[in-house]
Amino acid sequence: MKPTNQTQLSEFLLLGFAEYSALQPLIFGLFLSMYLVTVSGNLLIVLAILSDPHLHKPMYFFLTNLSLVDVCFTSTTIPKMLVNIQTQSQAISYAGCITQMFFSLLFGSLDDFLLTVMAYDRFVAICHPLHYMVIMKSHLCVQLVLVCWVIAVLNALMQSLLMLRLSFCSHMEIPHFFCELNQVVQLACSDTFLNVLMIYIISVLLGGGPLAGILYSYSKIISSIRAISSAQGKHKAFSTCASHLSAVSLFYGTVIGVYLSASAAPSSASTATDSVMYTVVTPMLNPFIYSLRNADMKKALKRLLFHK
Repeated sequence: MKPTNQTQLSEFLLLGFAEYSALQPLIFGLFLSMYLVTVSGNLLIVLAILSDPHLHKPMYFFLTNLSLVDVCFTSTTIPKMLVNIQTQSQAISYAGCITQMFFSLLFGSLDDFLLTVMAYDRFVAICHPLHYMVIMKSHLCVQLVLVCWVIAVLNALMQSLLMLRLSFCSHMEIPHFFCELNQVVQLACSDTFLNVLMIYIISVLLGGGPLAGILYSYSKIISSIRAISSAQGKHKAFSTCASHLSAVSLFYGTVIGVYLSASAAPSSASTATDSVMYTVVTPMLNPFIYSLRNADMKKALKRLLFHK
């Protein structure tokens, strides 16, 4: 069959949870609940930080951005999946698929970059405490976030434009609950060498680079904490980065786990189920991680909710 460009066709089919047809109402309720918890939890974090002058610090500025990105990240995938379940349809248009792919790449990358910037913030706070406010000035914090946005937009735009050059045949079924880049590339019946090459290069640069930065920052942080003489001082220093370390471990642990499990058992059900961890569960848990392990956040949330 002669390849036909997908722009002349109508839609892809998202088959992520199609194997669980009898459980669709349960899946709908579960994902709706998780989505509402994610949005409300992250927006509460943002409102608490904005309303409390004591939290107008670099660390909480980055946390505000991370919370907003988490809301946007889940909003690119879950609402469409909920609509499809409710309408008993698995379809997503070609334009909608490319758009969803762009924004999922954008906000997924931003999550990664912001966690790296937050690691740098913790590195400066613990290793250079006397110069912290001198180094982490407001304009530097804004510049760091803008750099994250620029890199993330360029990556998402490049990957999406490369997708537009591909042609697709009649096999339009995506074994996922959203238009994940790798899954869509595998459906193309034209040459995908450039797309696959760029996916690997970008994964190494934008995945390995931030991870290396985080590991370097924490190696310095651990060295500085070990040099502190008192146990109380060590505990206080570690507590300032415990929430961030938990968020980093959750993010990278789920992402690495998803891709390892996808390589071992690449079925639609397992791939979609595993991907829920980093696309839904991680953004949902971040507000709890930062509020339950942070005394200042607890106080700000109490003042916001109970006007105390």
